[in-house]
Amino acid sequence: MQDLGGFLFFERLKKALKWIFISCAVGALTGTASAFFLLSLEFITDTRLNHPWLLYLLPVAGLIIVFFYSRFGEKVEAGNNLILEQIHDPKEKIPLRMWPLIWGGTLLTHLCGGSAGREGTAVQMGGAIADQFTAVCKLTTTERKLLLMTGIAGGFASVFGTPWAAAIFGIEVLALGRIQYRGLGPCLMSAFTAHFVCLLWGARHTPYQNLVGLIPDFGFSALAFSAAVGVLFGLCAFIFSWSHHRLSALLKKKIPSISLRVVAGGLFIITLSLILNTHRYLGLGIPPLIESFQSPSPSYDFALKILFTVITLASGFKGGEVTPLFFIGATLGSALSLILPLPTGFLAALGFVAVFAGAANTPLACILMAMELFGADIGLYAALAIVVSYLCSGNRGIYHSQKLEVGKYA
Repeated sequence: MQDLGGFLFFERLKKALKWIFISCAVGALTGTASAFFLLSLEFITDTRLNHPWLLYLLPVAGLIIVFFYSRFGEKVEAGNNLILEQIHDPKEKIPLRMWPLIWGGTLLTHLCGGSAGREGTAVQMGGAIADQFTAVCKLTTTERKLLLMTGIAGGFASVFGTPWAAAIFGIEVLALGRIQYRGLGPCLMSAFTAHFVCLLWGARHTPYQNLVGLIPDFGFSALAFSAAVGVLFGLCAFIFSWSHHRLSALLKKKIPSISLRVVAGGLFIITLSLILNTHRYLGLGIPPLIESFQSPSPSYDFALKILFTVITLASGFKGGEVTPLFFIGATLGSALSLILPLPTGFLAALGFVAVFAGAANTPLACILMAMELFGADIGLYAALAIVVSYLCSGNRGIYHSQKLEVGKYA
């Protein structure tokens, strides 16, 4: 009996050590990839801001992206949804070429002014890197699912600097109504490793905590307003997800050629920018996002960012949805400070996390993100706004491969 107990102990120890190695290796490689992505994205963004005429090359950038994806990346075109699909129903190994394709496609999109984010890029790089360990470490189908979760967590942590939120995101985003807690340990190790490795390479994240400013004293009024704005944030998240899915389907139906779709989308973005006479809604939109914490944003900012982002992504350009969702939520919250008796920075912070929570259907991850980015003092208010937003945003979010295990209203 003692021999059996000793055997089981060493088997468990062996398995634990294996996952510590795999999780940290995935995190280190993903953190490195994200660091170089963030540094290159910073250079690309500065280049676009210094050369506004690059916007007129957006259709050309789209055609280059289409060429490389049609030639080398048909199997990875689905992006984040491909990774979720492989976790739910593992079939084929994710090709490593997903990494350079999404990296290059995102940089081209941002260089020429497409409105997109960076989370999708980091998660796809993380998933592609992680899946290369499947054959090397001779992992089973069940173990491969855990492996891909570590890639998601590592990518998210390194690109946003929120390892706690990233670890929960990696196990929460897979299905609505069910959290894969068995992946928590590997995701935590991958997330923290990726985060610190990314920082070691010199990549830096926006210091949002310094922007929030005054947080209201605890009381019924502040709690009630936090819940009330959560309803608006949830509706905003629903509008974004719904319009993204509907426009994507409509464009595919009306313009079957992906080359024509991406050119049409690029021309539409150029036309909108000329009509509005602004580049405010192009790229990541970090400057207006930071401004939203400091003074009330124009009431139309969030709506125009939705429009620019949905057109960019639905027409075939590359990048993520999350940073635009941060912009949308923060500017909506900031604008609400004109009519609500709450500080501008506080409402911007609530919108920042609550709209993302409603669109991604990841409330627990977003509660942790709120405290990581803005400090623990905002935690209770953020949790209330996030949960209400999540409940008001519908069952379908930005990831169509996210399974519906238990509906929000079941």
